[in-house]
Amino acid sequence: MHPKEQDNIIRFSVSLQQNLLDELDNRIIKNGYASRSELVRDMIREKLVEDNWENQSLDSAIAVLTIVYDHHQRELNQRMIDVQHHSTTAILCNTHVHIDNCNCLETIILKGSPLEIQKLSLEIGGLKGVKFSKLTKALSFDKDK
Repeated sequence: MHPKEQDNIIRFSVSLQQNLLDELDNRIIKNGYASRSELVRDMIREKLVEDNWENQSLDSAIAVLTIVYDHHQRELNQRMIDVQHHSTTAILCNTHVHIDNCNCLETIILKGSPLEIQKLSLEIGGLKGVKFSKLTKALSFDKDK
């Protein structure tokens, strides 16, 4: 941690029931966190992202749509492209990986309103031949968060 960042850190105390503390410590071990503080910071950030998305308070949200699909499904590639072109959501980047002879994985980095991003995600995820679809929501955090 940069010395200047450390100056901005405020320590506070939290009281937890033993079972919650045990679960917190299990997550630290399971996810490879260095400390309880790191895990708690990540949990707070995750909650902030969810709250901002639910409240639709973002002018310009960021997200990653991950999909796995059968590339043999007739016209699926063209339908996915059409959905993206007809959306007001900006497509910042698209990656395509061949998993095996039938399946492809794509990640699509999106920027726009939360409502439009979620709409695009549901449209693509609902296409015949899409086997998996997950939208990972993100925010642009200030450097101190």
